[in-house]
Amino acid sequence: MTQKTDHQRVLIVDFGSQVTQLIARRVREAGVYCEIHPFDKAEAIVDEYAPSAIILSGGPASVLEADSPRIGRKLFDLGLPLLAICYGQQLLCDVLGGKVEGGHAGEFGRAELTIGKDSPMFQGLAGVGGVETVWMSHGDRVTAIPEGFEVIGTSTGAPFAAIANDAKKIYALQFHPEVYHTVNGPAMYRNFLFNIAGLKGDWTMAAFHQEMVQKIRDQVGDGKVICGLSGGVDSSVAAVLIHEAIGDQLTCVFVDTGLLRKNEADQVVTLFRDHYNIPLVHVDAGDLFLGELAGVSDPETKRKTIGRLFIDVFDKEAAKIEGATFLAQGTLYPDVVESVSARGGPSAVIKSHHNVGGLPDYMKLKLVEPLRELFKDEVRALGVELGLAPAFVGRHPFPGPGLAIRIPGEITPEKVKVLQDADAIYLEEIRNAGLYDQIWQAFAVLLPVKTVGVMGDARTYENVLALRAVTSTDGMTADFFEFPWPVLGKTATRIINEVRGVNRVVYDVTSKPPGTIEWE
Repeated sequence: MTQKTDHQRVLIVDFGSQVTQLIARRVREAGVYCEIHPFDKAEAIVDEYAPSAIILSGGPASVLEADSPRIGRKLFDLGLPLLAICYGQQLLCDVLGGKVEGGHAGEFGRAELTIGKDSPMFQGLAGVGGVETVWMSHGDRVTAIPEGFEVIGTSTGAPFAAIANDAKKIYALQFHPEVYHTVNGPAMYRNFLFNIAGLKGDWTMAAFHQEMVQKIRDQVGDGKVICGLSGGVDSSVAAVLIHEAIGDQLTCVFVDTGLLRKNEADQVVTLFRDHYNIPLVHVDAGDLFLGELAGVSDPETKRKTIGRLFIDVFDKEAAKIEGATFLAQGTLYPDVVESVSARGGPSAVIKSHHNVGGLPDYMKLKLVEPLRELFKDEVRALGVELGLAPAFVGRHPFPGPGLAIRIPGEITPEKVKVLQDADAIYLEEIRNAGLYDQIWQAFAVLLPVKTVGVMGDARTYENVLALRAVTSTDGMTADFFEFPWPVLGKTATRIINEVRGVNRVVYDVTSKPPGTIEWE
């Protein structure tokens, strides 16, 4: 379903690219509201959605395949500004009378785009004859373009790397301007949105804040809302926003699984009970969770066990809150996109704070999801808008299953304490060195490995601890953080000296393509 909003909006048509969400992030970063809809729904919803512009995403398929994802002419004939990316460009050419061929050399990774003509798409960039660094990912090649189009940029492997029909305000790029490696990609998106489509850029957190407060009041009325509070940024921002809207009609239920960071449960209780005075039920269920996880080594079984227990505990506490008819969740827009996407199709699984299960049918609660239009960086901006401390909303992402996925193998209370203590030292030294905000995510992992060592005059046989820190602009790709050796050395020394049970510390320097950043 489309979201109701008075803002100008862009429709992003998803053909299954793993970086479609990055297109939406670039559009949102420019102050323009947008939504992603799968290719097989786009033509049906476009009239209701009433976009001011359209963007066609890339995708892994070939337009030459009989079962490739396709759209007809409707979106091209609406008279709206349109930008087609990679597969979108090839599909545009195929639908409008151009030609796409296979069998040519592919083009993958960084490439040089030579700008061949003055164009509003490239305003403020290298200029005619200049070169822009872009990111290519295509096997097929456009070999003829539709009538009315002209070439505005070329590369070694793509003679039609950028084409345009200025009269119809339709532009198509073979490369991906949304990814970090296309150096001036954000500028290209701004050029399309403002120079070509003439949008205003009226999407701000201040406006969203006020609009959502009223939407929550309209939805809930005089009803009561339960919020499953994990202490993470998403559920915390959702809770503060809902409390501003309806006050004590909201009750938060905080299930402490015993798998949180050191002292995190106390921090959550203090923040919500003492600072915000939000009604809070604190359930200390650490013994229950650790007891059920005893002897369990398989990571998926651990996730499902945590999910099942969380629902059981939450349901028990929710039943005690008389008259509650709404459940608040910190669902974000990426969760919505993943549930109905060109890659996976509809999904019945609802995001909960642990990301490992859905709510059972017998919980007849209506959902309040005030963040479902937002990306993670927008949630952080909203948190600051609501008055949450920047240090709180800027915390590194923490997985719903908590430390359970950072203890490969069996989980024991002793292992959890070792990891909590070591992780706390690691993050403390990162902050002491002024590096915390340069790192997207940092955490410690207690490996299922022991080594022999010598500490003082005694031989030890203790655990190996791995440290990981990554940089990322989008959370989809990541590279290891290049620690100054003195900081890493001091951290390792402190952990070995202060945390009983660890005698060796290693640093993970693995980079990653799109996928999960979690350890297991």
